Amino acid sequence: MNMGERLRELRLRRKISQEEVARHIGITRSAYSHYEINNRQPVYETLIKLAAYFDVSLDYIIGGTQTKAKSELPVTSDAKEILSLLQHMSQEQRKKSINLITDLIRQEHRVDGSG
Repeated sequence: MNMGERLRELRLRRKISQEEVARHIGITRSAYSHYEINNRQPVYETLIKLAAYFDVSLDYIIGGTQTKAKSELPVTSDAKEILSLLQHMSQEQRKKSINLITDLIRQEHRVDGSG
């Protein structure tokens, strides 16, 4: 099964429209439609949003068989809030935010000696 077929299957399983998926991940319905018919491939950030929205692994989205990442943690309310905030940011704001979070994690690892 290719990625477009997989996305369509996931969407239909939830009984939701293309418009609803597109709105949730922050793209147009037309762009999402092109993903389902394999006319376009989503960028990495969009793949991550799709996997999170459908609660499946990236492997599964792109046509693999693994539905969940082996070490995948449950999505906490904090994680959902962060994803929601990221969806409302520009590409530049998202990059800055991700870099800030990465820097905070690195600093914490240096402080506790685990990294």
